[in-house]
Amino acid sequence: MRYLSFLRDNAPWLAAGVLLAFLSSFGQTFFISVFAGEIRAEFGLSHGAWGLIYTAGTGASALAMLYAGVLTDRFRARALGAAVLVLLAAACLFMAAVPALWALPVAIFLLRFAGQGMTSHIAMVAMARWFVATRGRALSTATMGFAAGEAFLPLMFVSALAFADWRALWIVAAALALAGIPALLALLRRERLPAAMAAESTATLGMGAAHWTRVAAFRHWLFWCMVPALLGPAAFNTAFFFQQVHIAEVKGWSHLELVALFPVYTGTSVVAMLLSGWALDRLGTARLMPWFQLPMVGAFLLLAVAPTPALALPGLFLMALTTGANSTLPNAFWAEFYGTRHLGAIKAMAAAVMVLGSAIGPGVTGTLIDAGIGIETQFVGIAAYFVAASACMAFGILRAAPSLPPRPA
Repeated sequence: MRYLSFLRDNAPWLAAGVLLAFLSSFGQTFFISVFAGEIRAEFGLSHGAWGLIYTAGTGASALAMLYAGVLTDRFRARALGAAVLVLLAAACLFMAAVPALWALPVAIFLLRFAGQGMTSHIAMVAMARWFVATRGRALSTATMGFAAGEAFLPLMFVSALAFADWRALWIVAAALALAGIPALLALLRRERLPAAMAAESTATLGMGAAHWTRVAAFRHWLFWCMVPALLGPAAFNTAFFFQQVHIAEVKGWSHLELVALFPVYTGTSVVAMLLSGWALDRLGTARLMPWFQLPMVGAFLLLAVAPTPALALPGLFLMALTTGANSTLPNAFWAEFYGTRHLGAIKAMAAAVMVLGSAIGPGVTGTLIDAGIGIETQFVGIAAYFVAASACMAFGILRAAPSLPPRPA
């Protein structure tokens, strides 16, 4: 009942977060990779070449995020979100019309920057800033937009590829992005003022009872302890979805058999989101963050050996546990440890690291595939990476936690 009251009392702002998170799907890897087979065939690309193009476009978007991400500290989500959705629609149309190989990295850059980068950034910064005592519930609610996109869009568009040209489907994506603009403007007619809220609430101070600037956060050792954990899910979740066509081929499954598992994966991630949001409001990020990536170790080990789609489900279940928690915990972490006055700038820096990770994953896995190192062998190495990243994150957070101000009641 308490959660239902929370939803009712905050419905317009939460719905705006869900909407932005959902529309960011058109720049997310799980959606772009639906068309990987068609794109590679049309432009004559190997796995490695396609992966490097994706890495170049995504890497450029990570750099752009460092500069554009700070706009969330200066403009309301209503205006900035509408502008970014126009850019996202234009990016979809550019992908639909991409004339030659040289333009493909530009299309990837625009999609990744507008979709995965700015649209999701606006949604998560708004939730972390507008809500304090209920920040976990707000983040977990808004991230259900990501979950809905993951669950339904790949299945719908893979099915549509059977009778529609892949370029035409990108026009459909552009239309959906544009359709979101009037809905966003209507939901945020009475938008909360982020700067005022940040200034008024001492509960949003960070370590040492201070509001940290981006430069100070960048120079602080905790940020660098977090970098491997920021890179990991971004790089290797992205690599999994990016290589979905290749994984299905290696396993001897049809592509549709593999994407049919995604709704189960997404349903689990939704449960994990809600549980992590509930736990976050009660325990804080310091107690939860050090451990939440450990399920990824089991996930990639199981996916490495799974011979059938049914036996891949436990691996996807474990991956979903971390994916769901990853949608809420890191977003709250920056507000809790570094304060909210400069949250947009600090989170833009973290988002740039994550976008960089999503650039690295496809490039590395594609290059290794071309070099003869199979994707299943790579999954074992990825599991080892998450062991090391979790250890580094745990060291940093447990050392920094004593300097946090008291949590709000």
